[in-house]
Amino acid sequence: MDLGLAGKVVLITGGSGSIGGHLARAFAAEGASVAVTYHRNESGAYRVAQDVRALGGKATTVRYDLTDRGSIQAAFDAVAAEWGGVDVVIVNASAIPGTKVHPVAFEDIPVEEWQPFLRADVEGSFHTVQAALPWMKKQGWGRIVFISANIVQRGAAGDEAFVASKMALHGLSRTLATELAPQGILVNVVAPGPTVTRGFLARVPEEFRKDLAGKSPEQIKRALNKGRPAGHISTPDDIAGLVLYFASTVNGNVTGSVVHVAGGN
Repeated sequence: MDLGLAGKVVLITGGSGSIGGHLARAFAAEGASVAVTYHRNESGAYRVAQDVRALGGKATTVRYDLTDRGSIQAAFDAVAAEWGGVDVVIVNASAIPGTKVHPVAFEDIPVEEWQPFLRADVEGSFHTVQAALPWMKKQGWGRIVFISANIVQRGAAGDEAFVASKMALHGLSRTLATELAPQGILVNVVAPGPTVTRGFLARVPEEFRKDLAGKSPEQIKRALNKGRPAGHISTPDDIAGLVLYFASTVNGNVTGSVVHVAGGN
């Protein structure tokens, strides 16, 4: 099926990471031009851009600080200057996903440990969408996809700031969907569960990590997949397929949705 993404300009925040890089390559395979953004990992963004070009897509790398409105606007200006605008925005970057904010009771959390999540995930997304909308409104077409997390459905002690910031994106996407649909701009959320990435094992509980020590890749895979309704934890491919659909011209009427990619968990 032709997704109608050939020639579209796609900006991916956090494009140098495992999932962001996978999304960049997936869009490249559809013929899109991809802006791979990074905060600190410039070399990682450069490698992803090389992969995009190898797949026949166009790529550029640009620095992107979610906590700096000027950096966000400068990134959009640079991409628009090179390719004429922005069609699709994937808000994938986040503040330290999967780690605990604090080792103390909720009432003892310092505000200094709470604010970084809200600044990056909520305010950063706010400024990102604001920077994208002039281009999308001008052409009467656009797609915005927020990458959230399945953990917001059940919560997790110690992850209050992360969960609260991601849940805020769900409300933001629904209100944006209502406002922007008449202008041809669709907004959705993809909420992955545990996903096999380079950093995944570093974020699983320490006691579980000890159980995996010395195991073969196949044994580790079976341990991670145990008890999951679909039989396996998510892969970047599982996430990319849904993101591509939401971002495509094939999607003509799905907006304001939150879809969990967690194998039934």
